[in-house]
Amino acid sequence: MDYPFLGAFLTMLWFFLFAAWMYLLFVVVSDVFQSRDLSGWSKAGWVAGVIVLPLLGVLLYLAFRGEGMRERSTEAARRREAAYQGFRPSAVQSRAVADELTKLADLRKQGEITDAEYQQEKSRILT
Repeated sequence: MDYPFLGAFLTMLWFFLFAAWMYLLFVVVSDVFQSRDLSGWSKAGWVAGVIVLPLLGVLLYLAFRGEGMRERSTEAARRREAAYQGFRPSAVQSRAVADELTKLADLRKQGEITDAEYQQEKSRILT
């Protein structure tokens, strides 16, 4: 097998350059779609430019819209986290609710509150 070290090095270099290029391409296209300030036609134009003339399209995008890429990415991550937090109850909150219900049940067992008061407070705690 005749494959010199320099040939293997160049093959690996081209492979990693291709991987970096694909990463950059995906970052640019995802930023285009995350941009709320672009209209649909503007998004279509940028995507078409990146697909038809990849190197020039990506370089132009980075030159014209690159300064806001971090802000748009941070805003999208913040929106995802807020949506996720809305569906995930905190472990601290669930422990506090369980503690309150336990205390409420103890008060009812001791006769300090009636069953009606217990049900009313229980519904308040659980909502």
